[in-house]
Amino acid sequence: MTLRLQARGLACERDDRWLFEDLDLDIRGGEIVRVEGPNGSGKTTLLKILSGQLADYHGELFWNERPMRQARQSFLENLLYLGHAPGVKAALTPLENLAWYQALAGEAVHEAPRLAALESVGLAGFEDVPAGQLSAGQQRRVALARLELTPRPLWVLDEPFTAIDRHGVAALEERLVVHARSGGCVLVTTHHELKASEELRHVRLGRGGQDAER
Repeated sequence: MTLRLQARGLACERDDRWLFEDLDLDIRGGEIVRVEGPNGSGKTTLLKILSGQLADYHGELFWNERPMRQARQSFLENLLYLGHAPGVKAALTPLENLAWYQALAGEAVHEAPRLAALESVGLAGFEDVPAGQLSAGQQRRVALARLELTPRPLWVLDEPFTAIDRHGVAALEERLVVHARSGGCVLVTTHHELKASEELRHVRLGRGGQDAER
């Protein structure tokens, strides 16, 4: 399926201040779109609007050429969102956290794929350790295991590189490229400087609109 997420005339106001105005976006399969801007420019807010979590905005959203209000169910079925916080329950083990994620998404809950996903992010041997006993980086890896476990083509990721080590950063960068080259789409905010690739595009906030470049 061809992926296309569009925003037309998007604007959002917070505390009597416009975070962004007249923002037009056209995001397609095969792209990694990095949203950049200074703190307070609205990066996280934009990701929450585009992922359907915030309705307090002006403008229109479209999914695969259809208005979002008509295509919302299809959009959500194709979306995987990872927020700034890892969203890991401290009392549950990594295996249990992934099972919980799968149950929320209405997916089949089988142990073998969860074990493979945890191994792919370097958590083999930690499957049954309560997440509250893991480091911040390991908790982040539990969340990132969902990229391997949940087959959704549109990834919206808010600061996914937070707290992970150099090896984890390199592995995640490669995973984003592989996903885009397979026809998926990645929309990401990060303070980490992504390696240049033909799939990478930048959207900058904080200049009273949109500035996009390859």
